[in-house]
Amino acid sequence: MTNDNKKMNIELRFAKKEDCPRLMELVNELALYEKLPDEVTVSLQHFEDAGFGANPVWQAFVAEADGLIIGFAIYYTRYSTWKGRRLYLEDLIVTEQYRGKGVGKLLFDRLIIETKESNYSGMVWQVLDWNEPALNFYKKYEANIEAGWLNASLSTEQL
Repeated sequence: MTNDNKKMNIELRFAKKEDCPRLMELVNELALYEKLPDEVTVSLQHFEDAGFGANPVWQAFVAEADGLIIGFAIYYTRYSTWKGRRLYLEDLIVTEQYRGKGVGKLLFDRLIIETKESNYSGMVWQVLDWNEPALNFYKKYEANIEAGWLNASLSTEQL
């Protein structure tokens, strides 16, 4: 933990259902940062059910400073026919005023521990090609940043 983190009294823990409203606030903050605020269409109810309902599909670690959630990392299991079970990092979000203070590193390091402890074959995620702060962050870990893959999707309306 850096000196900044000790001064801020940052604690990491697994997310709880009661955290979901704050997590959604951070999701919306991320969407604004990524210049896609209208793309967040998931409801709070759906988000809660997907994480804490009968068949949860995601887990998350939260970072708290003095009782306020200032960041989180949401992940799930992805299966690769080439590599096996992998931890898929969906989002790593730190609220703007706490960026650059080591909060993202704490969360990312906790994900690495989770990946090892859960015997995943690795961890994967996506990063926008224009997001220089994120790219530089991941390069510090010597992450492989792949080129050549394009994202594809179908919306509910397209199905």
